[in-house]
Amino acid sequence: MGEENFSAKIPQFDGADYDHWSGLMENLLRAKGLYNMIEEGFDEPRARALATLTDAQRNQLEEKRQKDHKVKHYLFRAIDRTVFEQILDRRNSTIVWDSLKTKYGGNERVKRIMLNALRRDFEVL
Repeated sequence: MGEENFSAKIPQFDGADYDHWSGLMENLLRAKGLYNMIEEGFDEPRARALATLTDAQRNQLEEKRQKDHKVKHYLFRAIDRTVFEQILDRRNSTIVWDSLKTKYGGNERVKRIMLNALRRDFEVL
């Protein structure tokens, strides 16, 4: 089965259970061969540096741009509109991923707040 034939439902993220979503999303991006864009990152060269690139470097840069756009496409399709609007810097996929991780992932304060919200919901029921 080729990579082109691999299709999977994109896991949706609405601000709850980041750890589960990020694991699913990481697996999807790895299966697509795109997770290295998150790990390595991608910085757009400055205009002055673009002028000095060789043809091979330009091709490599264009491939990285394409991969970064693909990863951003998956991320933007996966996140809820309210979460999307909270991401201020959307220059590249690494920045978007790190922004979500900082806001929702692993942070004890965030987990405590979400736990308290769940307790309140339970008590209301």
